[in-house]
Amino acid sequence: MKQDHVDKVLAQWQACRPELDCSPMGVIGRLSRASRIVDKQLLRAFKLHDLSAIEFDILATLRRSREALTPTELYQTLMLSSGAMSTRIDALVKRGFIDRIASAEDRRSCSVTLTDAGKALIDQAVADHVENERKILDPLTADEQEALAGLLRKWLLPHEDSDS
Repeated sequence: MKQDHVDKVLAQWQACRPELDCSPMGVIGRLSRASRIVDKQLLRAFKLHDLSAIEFDILATLRRSREALTPTELYQTLMLSSGAMSTRIDALVKRGFIDRIASAEDRRSCSVTLTDAGKALIDQAVADHVENERKILDPLTADEQEALAGLLRKWLLPHEDSDS
């Protein structure tokens, strides 16, 4: 099998520190490099719809929630600050993709929902996003993708608990 960049780094460490087991670098280094490659390819697809990654996430969260959400629910789901969420919501309202709905109980509160234009945009963007992800994963068979997803889930579960 052909060597990747990480194999070359590991070989260099083996040559200068043969007593050190650097095998964890192989996994973490590949995860890191894969993350950067995937992020770049995802961003390229979002830009085709004139969306940033966070705008895509906001619209997709509203779409899959199938109900209006408060800005607080959105920023907690997407792990953004409230200020950053307000800025993004303002921009998406101006572009006609989401609406703010004032709360009948608390005039300081509102919820956010997709407009018809926002729903149409995110439906197309998600379809293109899934196809883009399919192409990204194309070097792996369906069984390999399933195995990788399972291994990543196994690794993520204990780390997500500590990330909160």
